[in-house]
Amino acid sequence: MSVLSIKQLSLSINGASLLDDINLEVASGEIVTILGPNGAGKTSLLKVITHELPASTGEVLLNGHTSQHWSQIEQAQMMGVLPQHSLLNFPFSAAEVVNLGRTPHDTGLSRDTEICQAALQAVDAEHLRDRAYTQLSGGEKQRVQLARVLAQIWEPSPSGERILILDEPTSSLDLAHQQQILATASDLAQQGCAVVIVLHDLNLAARFADKIFLLSCGHIAAQGTPEQVLQTAVIKKVFDVDVHIIQHPETGVPVVI
Repeated sequence: MSVLSIKQLSLSINGASLLDDINLEVASGEIVTILGPNGAGKTSLLKVITHELPASTGEVLLNGHTSQHWSQIEQAQMMGVLPQHSLLNFPFSAAEVVNLGRTPHDTGLSRDTEICQAALQAVDAEHLRDRAYTQLSGGEKQRVQLARVLAQIWEPSPSGERILILDEPTSSLDLAHQQQILATASDLAQQGCAVVIVLHDLNLAARFADKIFLLSCGHIAAQGTPEQVLQTAVIKKVFDVDVHIIQHPETGVPVVI
């Protein structure tokens, strides 16, 4: 059974169609990347998945059930979400921000502290733990917020399989931390967590994704493995860019030039 199942999903706001007939499955341990140009519907799709926006038609199933089946606590224990922008203007320390991710759990202060410490280490932000969040750089804030989300779904949930949803998590990060963040998501997938990531970088998607869903004007223009989706004709049609595709000499994954 899929951790996340989207069936015949459509979204219209004020008469404008943002998504049309989206069908998508994400299995346990699978990394799915959503690609597409600006305005393709990527963030809108994530907002429907996370119940920030109601679908106009279709359904979104988490571990086989609609959101009405799960309590808010159960959903929070199974689904961790990192939006594009996380607004927080209170002078919390980085450690306090990460600890907010433990709110849906009743595991006690000692265990929560261990998990938050491990989450900070996973994103190379342990040295920031006592720094005021408001004084961090954009990239540092992004890593602390990701640690918060990781802390939220750090351990298996009794309700069902976990899913990590990341909306452009690498946008504020340098090259080294981009690689590290996606490697951390990959490690979580190896533990059985489903992962959905919106990216703009085609080569990062090729390296880390098991499946790619390519959106264009609210439709799925292509889907499949990186080798199936990252084709010159497909990229030209969706992005209107001429590219060359070569094979990485070590990993064998496609590289877009």
